[in-house]
Amino acid sequence: MKCLVTGAAGFIGSYLCERLIKKGTKVVGIDNFMDYYPRSLKESNISGLLSHPDFEFIEKSILDCDPSRLLEDVDAVFHQSAQAGVRASWGSNFKIYSDNNILATQMLLEGVREKPVKKFIYASSSSVYGDTTDLPMRESSVTRPVSPYGVSKMAAEHLCYLYYKNFGVPTVSLRYFTVYGPRQRPDMAFHRFFKWILEGKPLQMYGDGEQSRDFTHISDIIEANWLAFQKGEPGEVFNIGGGSRVTMNQVIRIMEEITDRPATVNYQQVQKGDVRHTSADMTRARKELGYKPKVSIREGLETEYEWIKDLVD
Repeated sequence: MKCLVTGAAGFIGSYLCERLIKKGTKVVGIDNFMDYYPRSLKESNISGLLSHPDFEFIEKSILDCDPSRLLEDVDAVFHQSAQAGVRASWGSNFKIYSDNNILATQMLLEGVREKPVKKFIYASSSSVYGDTTDLPMRESSVTRPVSPYGVSKMAAEHLCYLYYKNFGVPTVSLRYFTVYGPRQRPDMAFHRFFKWILEGKPLQMYGDGEQSRDFTHISDIIEANWLAFQKGEPGEVFNIGGGSRVTMNQVIRIMEEITDRPATVNYQQVQKGDVRHTSADMTRARKELGYKPKVSIREGLETEYEWIKDLVD
């Protein structure tokens, strides 16, 4: 089997490539090394893959590709690439999001329409739900994103469904809930907090710290992708969460215990586009995919800390 993984040098994409190769598949990975964070981190993510005989890497934007050639002999697509970041998606930056998150997805779907695949797995986001008090969030809940980033992910998810409905493209969308773990992007909270604690700097917290998230460890996300490929019914959408809702203040206390260092927190104004709470109802994913998150928040934070230590040292 041959799979295409977009965003292959990123946090999730690189782990997914490794998992697929371990499963005995050939992998074509594509990434354009967007400058949202340092290229060196992405290069490190795939350093162990580049010499593998079953891995082919393409450094290019999907927008600059001929989809028919990119999808040649591909059996499955794992579409992980996207311009990330809620807070950076406002104003003139939105064109970057519309191009890379919406147009690129449409181009891939058009290509798949001409070259049928067994499954097209799309990496969606809990951002599509917006700032709701209707918790836990269900796949049938109203989707009202409150950031341009969330709008772009929702639009691409809708594209996946319409290509399934009209052309039979076997799409499955996975709504990720706050992914963390080793290789996490440097702009994300856990990465920044651990780094600041190790450097003895105050933590910059947007909000009062009582906002909560359903944090999902990278290993559970990768398992969900594999299960979606095996069992996901075309046209379906699944919440993929970590199984527990934790406040940011609780996270900091756990970090203090793990690092054995005190943390000073500077609480700042809530940023536009941030939501107060997220919580995933995973009834559908458990029943239809057999998905069950395995990594607790403390176990997961310990894995990220071990990785961050090497970066800071």
